[in-house]
Amino acid sequence: MPDPAADLVAKARAGDGRARADLLAQYRPFIGARAAKVVGHYVDDGDDLASVALIAFNEAIDAYDAGRGVSFLTFSETVIRRRLIDHLRKTGREASTPLSAFETEDEEGDLRNPVETSLAVAAYTEDQDAAMRRDEIAAYAQVLARFGVSFAELVDAAPKHQDARESAQGAARSLVSRPELVRLLEETGRLPLRELAEIVPLSRKTLERQRKYVLAVALALLGDFPYLKEYFS
Repeated sequence: MPDPAADLVAKARAGDGRARADLLAQYRPFIGARAAKVVGHYVDDGDDLASVALIAFNEAIDAYDAGRGVSFLTFSETVIRRRLIDHLRKTGREASTPLSAFETEDEEGDLRNPVETSLAVAAYTEDQDAAMRRDEIAAYAQVLARFGVSFAELVDAAPKHQDARESAQGAARSLVSRPELVRLLEETGRLPLRELAEIVPLSRKTLERQRKYVLAVALALLGDFPYLKEYFS
């Protein structure tokens, strides 16, 4: 049976950012359904589990080998399941010992479960953290829009190779360390390519090609975006 995702996967693996974006959008329901199958309940788009599943699907695109004779969707389901199980274990949502085994009786004869309490606090903290991340992303999207960049464009703009991404991020860090370049950026609304090329080990041509990505990273570092700064640090 033909693999319906094969063509898009091949293009995405070859560096076609639009094909990758189309895959992520087209198979969003598939990703959600597979996540729900693992955790045993519907997974809302705002849930951190949905993010883990989406990242796993994107990871599967890069790791897929059509020569092994397994369809991409079957392979991606395996990756999603593994990443979700790892996440559940790390966040304490899955335990090999039933929580009831940790119950103790207090002086008044009421049952207390310190492990269950700890997990509840952890779950609440994680929910709060996820909400803060969503708010931060929304604020960041507004900043990007003011400079004429959208999240959709970043899919195409991000360098496909790790070393190229690291070099571009280094250029962004160099920019934000120079007040005069930051001032130019804010006054013109554009990346100061000529000035930046003079202080980083990248050609102006390379900087022009990576302009939107370098700009996006610089804006993340300049703004009040602690989660994004942690990612780019």
